[in-house]
Amino acid sequence: MTSQSDSKKLGWRDFLQERVLVIFFLGFSSGLPLWLVFFTLTAWLYEAELPTSTISKFAFIMFAYSFKFVWSPLVDSVRIPILTKNLGRRRSWMLVAQLGLAASLAALSQIDPAEATVLFFVVGAIAAWFSATQDIAVDAYRVEVAEVDLQGIMAASYQYGYRVAGIVSGAGALYLAQFYSWKISYMVMALCMSVGILATLYCKEPTTVSPVSFHFAGSVGEKITNWFIAAVVGPVKDFFRRYGKFAAMLLAFMAVFRISDYVLGVLANPFYLDVGFTKAEVASVAKLYGLWVALAGIGVGGWAVLQYGLARCLISATILIAATNLFFALLVLTGPDIWVLGITISFDNFAQGFAGTVFIAYLSSLTNISFTATQYALFSSLSTFVGKLCAGFSGDVQEVVGWFWFFIYAAALGIPSIILSFIVVRHLQSTESTQ
Repeated sequence: MTSQSDSKKLGWRDFLQERVLVIFFLGFSSGLPLWLVFFTLTAWLYEAELPTSTISKFAFIMFAYSFKFVWSPLVDSVRIPILTKNLGRRRSWMLVAQLGLAASLAALSQIDPAEATVLFFVVGAIAAWFSATQDIAVDAYRVEVAEVDLQGIMAASYQYGYRVAGIVSGAGALYLAQFYSWKISYMVMALCMSVGILATLYCKEPTTVSPVSFHFAGSVGEKITNWFIAAVVGPVKDFFRRYGKFAAMLLAFMAVFRISDYVLGVLANPFYLDVGFTKAEVASVAKLYGLWVALAGIGVGGWAVLQYGLARCLISATILIAATNLFFALLVLTGPDIWVLGITISFDNFAQGFAGTVFIAYLSSLTNISFTATQYALFSSLSTFVGKLCAGFSGDVQEVVGWFWFFIYAAALGIPSIILSFIVVRHLQSTESTQ
């Protein structure tokens, strides 16, 4: 990520830059598998007549995203034979992850979750691991390929691609399952990974940041120890050195930022089906229509960061995430009313799009380009860990309290994020005023 001595005013034309458009397609490649192993997958499991407590346990697959910081130093420092020489550090890792994803999604399509639940879980976890690895490389590429002032637009472009992938792997997959089968649906999704593969082969490797290389003397054990200190400990020490005691508060804020969304999200599709909507209705309203609302939220988020700065946007994002989850409780009372579903999706998806752009830009602003992959992976991993841990027990909570109070519970989990956002913003503003 390059820097600029003089901040320039950015506009919507910057979305047409080649590197911004590339990030759109890489965002698509990142979003496609996430929906398939987290959101859409739960609808398949529901139709396989698995209990909600079992369905929500599949959220533990997503721990691959929460622990990706463990192997992110490898993405920062390890060269892949042949590929790294020809494609570069970031592109080689992206390509390997994308090919692995296509293969694992194809394998998933051949398994019946009702007859081989454990195997289905394992293959889903493998797909999630490849997806998380792709995210490490794509996030590093996105931060390194653009200057600081462009990160808000890069985040928005990434989110646009992510959301378009959501309609393909959400609505598209549901339509295919409705009119054909889940097997065909997931096989088609595996083929859709070609979008990311082509984008990776087309794009250029970042040239503004020197590749990380480690050359240590001594025994194999000493080399491993020295590599661990330089590639793993170094990025963590750098973060605490830059932010001091307040680093812990920043990490806590990352951890709880979207907790209520994760807790609700894992049971969203089972809820739609349980309340009485068909897969086609869910695909049309929650996925197709919901995409356009989310895209609007993403655009507003990118615009708001440019116009008002990250501080105000962070507070607004946390309030929106928690408050909009309450609309699901209204849907419990009305039943399968398509208009109420539309209102619920309107508020919820706008909030998700807005908050996603703001949060990505925020995490990017905290990253040191000397340790891009490792630090960003650490931040994004932490931002999913608590949410995914709680999401794994969403089904247990829902079975005890019912749908209405489950959504009240999910919204209430957003309160710590709101409180911490005020503390973090106040610190950021005081720091900026002293510079």
